[in-house]
Amino acid sequence: MGSLSTADASASAKSTTGWIVTFAGTGINLALGVLYSWSVISKAIEKEWGWSGFETSLPYSVALIVFAFATIPAGRMQDKIGPRWVAAAGGVLVGLGFLVCGLTNSLWTYMIGFGIIAGAGIGFGYASATPPAVKWFHKARTGLIAGIVVSGFGLASVYTAPTAEWLKGAFGIQTAMLIFGIAFFFVVFGLAQLLKPPPADYVPPVPAGSNPPLATETAAPEVLEQREFGPGEMLRTPQFYLLWFMYACGAGAGLMVVSKMAKIADVQAGLSLGFILVAILAIGNGGGRILAGFLSDKIGRTRTLLIIFLLQAILLLILSQTTKDSFLSNAIIMAICSALIGANYGANLAVFPAISKDWFGLKNFGVNYGFLFTAWGIGGFVLSQVAGAVYDANQTSPQPFNQAYFLAAALLVISGLVTFLVRAPKAAVAPRGFGQGQATDTVRPNR
Repeated sequence: MGSLSTADASASAKSTTGWIVTFAGTGINLALGVLYSWSVISKAIEKEWGWSGFETSLPYSVALIVFAFATIPAGRMQDKIGPRWVAAAGGVLVGLGFLVCGLTNSLWTYMIGFGIIAGAGIGFGYASATPPAVKWFHKARTGLIAGIVVSGFGLASVYTAPTAEWLKGAFGIQTAMLIFGIAFFFVVFGLAQLLKPPPADYVPPVPAGSNPPLATETAAPEVLEQREFGPGEMLRTPQFYLLWFMYACGAGAGLMVVSKMAKIADVQAGLSLGFILVAILAIGNGGGRILAGFLSDKIGRTRTLLIIFLLQAILLLILSQTTKDSFLSNAIIMAICSALIGANYGANLAVFPAISKDWFGLKNFGVNYGFLFTAWGIGGFVLSQVAGAVYDANQTSPQPFNQAYFLAAALLVISGLVTFLVRAPKAAVAPRGFGQGQATDTVRPNR
């Protein structure tokens, strides 16, 4: 009886540790999500410093690319040495990048400070937050736990957007960047000390009320024998490239709107509530990650993605019809659209890490998801640049972003069709070269 009590106490302690790691990762992402406040910052820069729409898109677009590609070495490092010091390095880089921006109003300095240095720091912190958290929990909760951790990134604009609005009004843009840099250094570095993976022999407890593995595609992906893909093996599967395409389209469409939400509200809807809409979008962004993660655990990853893609395409088409004299320019309608667009965008950030773990394994999850996450950066870079260029070419139009909306909506529909084609890898790929994995197990074919 005593040994049973000891075992129960040990299980309870490990469960508590798992939740501590989960919420530490969420807190780190709450700080790193300052990236999404760029909509407010760039609007002020354009007004005060005279940058064009294309120029204000550059630091943000560079940050997206650097952030995404930094997750590859960061993921590899956290797989090998653990997440604590990799995340702490991210905090140092984010703080340094914002401090550099606070010293000048030069476009090139912002591209280096915000785009390269802070972008790399965000990548290091972000890559270290989710893997240790999902390792503490049973696979039936993968989507939910991933959704909770990444929800912090999405919810960040709830406070960073109004805070940035107040700081730039009270102290100016440059001082606001300095304050952000100092604050986020301490927050990320401190919370990073709470990140740790479970012991090598740890077996996550089965959650109460969870269903047994089913041989049907209506359930979340089930692994009969865990198939561990090395990154080299994963890159030789067609599934990776189909997932990459869908991720680029889903994330790019959302990031295009996130980066321009304040401008869209101003020039299209005639609303001077840009930073409020950015915060509302952030609430949807964070909530959508948790909801989509939970839903994908229940109905499957690709079914959830299909819903996300088609709904987002519809919302972009609705946004394309918004003008200052239309009923769609109503503040309540715009707020609902902002929240739903944010939710659909954020859902990608919960479902794709979950599907990466399901299909390619947990052992190399950090670096494998890092490769997949490059789709987020490239998709965001391309479509945010397209939105800036389209706006510059159509500034006299009441709907200056429409060409960008139509392009993104078309890509989302194509991505929805791809969900009917993609399946989990069913057979081993002959291991060779970099990143070999175990090449003997198979995964139940499912969606």
